Parts: sequence; C-alpha cells; structure tokens
Amino acid sequence: MSEQHPPRRPRRETVTYASAVGAGAVPGPRPRPQHPPARSEISEQTTLGHTYVRSLMRSQLRAALTGLGALALLVGSLPLLLALPAPEAAVWVTLGVGVHPVVWAIARWYVRRAERNERDFTRLVER
Repeated sequence: MSEQHPPRRPRRETVTYASAVGAGAVPGPRPRPQHPPARSEISEQTTLGHTYVRSLMRSQLRAALTGLGALALLVGSLPLLLALPAPEAAVWVTLGVGVHPVVWAIARWYVRRAERNERDFTRLVER
C-alpha cells in the first residue's frame, strides 16, 4: 500500500532590495542612506555639528536683537511722548498702564521665540 503524504509547501524565500533588483523585479522604495546622527556630529565637534550649533545661535541672536530693537523703539519714544503737554496723571498712566503691558508682550514674544528655536533645533538633531 502506498502512504499518503500531505502536499509539500513551496519553500519561502526572503527577498531583499538588492536581490530583487538583480532578479529583474520592480524596485520598491529605496532605503534611506545611513548618516551619522546630528547629535554625534555636535558632540564630536565636526564641521557639520559646528554648522548646526551656529544656526541655533544665529536664530537666537536674531530673536534677541528683534526684541531689543522693539524695546529700544518703545523706550526711545517715551521722551517724545512725555514732552507733549499733558497733565501729570496722564504721564503716570502712560508709564504704568501703557508701557508695562508692551514690555511684557515683548518679553513674552522673545521667550516663546527662543523656545521655538530650541524645539526646532532639537527636532533637527533627533531626526
């Protein structure tokens, strides 16, 4: 009598990108090139790492100079504003109520901008 064997499954093969191209298959998406992470570029103080840090410093400096310029315009215009003929109470109201919120808004803008610059830099480094 003959024994019945279950049908054999064909052997599975793992096809990689390189072997698929060699076999004439349609290539899929290309693998990303392996670059050293930006964090190591920075810690090893390479030219690329220096460029990353320099870009962060420039963006932080730009934000600081913008905030300083806005503050200088505000404070520089105060003598002109106070030279106008006005009652003494109006001068105090201008200084207390008009200037303080603007200085606070400039400071708040600067802090948010600096934090955003750092967040963008962190994303760039960790990518």
